[in-house]
Amino acid sequence: MDPIAEARRKWEQHGWADVAEGMAAVTSVMRAQQIMQARVDEVLRPFDLTFARYELLMLLHFSSRGSMPIKKASERLQVHPTSVTNSVDRLEAAGLVLRLPHPTDGRATLVEVSGLGRETALKATEALNREVFAQPGLTPRRVTTLVNVLEDLRRGAGDFA
Repeated sequence: MDPIAEARRKWEQHGWADVAEGMAAVTSVMRAQQIMQARVDEVLRPFDLTFARYELLMLLHFSSRGSMPIKKASERLQVHPTSVTNSVDRLEAAGLVLRLPHPTDGRATLVEVSGLGRETALKATEALNREVFAQPGLTPRRVTTLVNVLEDLRRGAGDFA
C-alpha cells in the first residue's frame, strides 16, 4: 500500500478533497527528497562529506580562482551565511579548504579550495555521477519532466528570476 495514496483517501473522506491532491504532491516531494538524500548521503559518507559541504567544494572548484568570499558563497548556494561558515569550519578542519583574508575588503574572508579539497570533490563527483546521477530512479524522459516541473515550482516561489 502506498501511504501517500492512503493519506489522500483519508483527506478526501474528511472533506478536504479540494486540497487532497496538493497534500499528496507536497508529501510526495518531501518523501522523494528523503529517498534521494539517503542515496547521496550513502555515496558521500566514505568522503566524510555532507551534500552541503560537497556543494561548497564544487562551487569553489568551479570558480575561476578557486576561492570566493563566504558571503558570495552563501548567495550562490542560497543558504544563510552561518550555514556556509559551519561547512567551512568542517572542511577546513579536514584540510579541504583554507580561510584567507580578503585582499581588498578587510571585513571579508575568502574561502579557498585546497588541492586535497579539489581531489576529494572530484572523487566524490565521480561516485555521485556513477551511483546517483546516472541512475536517478526514473527514465530519462521522466527525469526531464521532473526537472521542468520543479523548475516551474522554484520559479513560482521566487527561487530565481
